[in-house]
Amino acid sequence: MSVRYELDGPVAWLTIDRPGARNALSAEVRAGLWAGVRRFNDDDSAAVLVLTGAGDRAFCAGGDLKEMASTALTVPPPDFLPQFGRNVDVPKPTIAAVNGAAVAGGFLLAQQCDLVVAAEHARFAVSEVKVGRGSPWAAPLSWLVPPRLACEILLTGDPIDAHRALAAGLVNRVVPGTELRAAAQDLGERIAANAPLSVAAAKRTAYLSASYPRERAYERAEEIWEPVYRSQDAQEGPAAFADRRPPVWKGR
Repeated sequence: MSVRYELDGPVAWLTIDRPGARNALSAEVRAGLWAGVRRFNDDDSAAVLVLTGAGDRAFCAGGDLKEMASTALTVPPPDFLPQFGRNVDVPKPTIAAVNGAAVAGGFLLAQQCDLVVAAEHARFAVSEVKVGRGSPWAAPLSWLVPPRLACEILLTGDPIDAHRALAAGLVNRVVPGTELRAAAQDLGERIAANAPLSVAAAKRTAYLSASYPRERAYERAEEIWEPVYRSQDAQEGPAAFADRRPPVWKGR
């Protein structure tokens, strides 16, 4: 099995398990990622998804170039790989736990997650210019990092290290490799402890400024949050605070 799905409390871990090939995106891996994302979406016991790779060398080295050569792949089909928020809706939060090189399609997977925790030795690169391939999926990159850095990443194909990625805002935190799983699990659990309707609305709100002008973004945010205000959980939070007890979220 090239992709593993497992639960650790409220956190689902989706692991590309092909370390001998630097977790490259073979057809089997891509199918496993699709299956894992769909399973997460349908799994009511999973509040947060962590995406990672096996081993400590690579999060994901991108497409399997040998496979591409044998199939003479030209333009990848729209469903070639799950792209969170583009070709598959993932309403619950996602975290990339980057345990090594995140290159090409691996960069794509990390980019599309909501949060990124990286090991100190992680590297990030959009290397398509070095192999004559394309990266249309990198269109949001200049929204995530300063435009001049986005140009450098895309035009040179050279990697940036985890600390530079952190300084640029591409990564949320950098930790020693031995602490990566614990750090991602802790972040997932802290998110999962919050009111689920509020978390889902917060995720949608975070991306509004990338899609709408300011006035319309406010309007959409009001529409997104109104059902949250009217929910049972919106009454439970203040009641629990007044009673000095932990809230019991119902998700409604």
